[in-house]
Amino acid sequence: MFPVARAALNLTARGIQHTAIRQAHRKYEPDFHDKYGNLVLLGGAAVFTAVWGYVFTQAGIQWGLSPVGRITPKEWRE
Repeated sequence: MFPVARAALNLTARGIQHTAIRQAHRKYEPDFHDKYGNLVLLGGAAVFTAVWGYVFTQAGIQWGLSPVGRITPKEWRE
């Protein structure tokens, strides 16, 4: 291995080791996701349910999921 590359890897490894040691001694502080993650998830689920509940019940969309009566057989051509 080239001396320059070896030195670069050594510096990178040393930087990672220092970062790991620093974080291991740091007190854990909850971030945004720890504080509000479940609340945001539940809020999004509530909005999703409300919007689709409105669409399915009040929007007046004719869904027409059944093909009965719309598909008619054609005459077979030989």
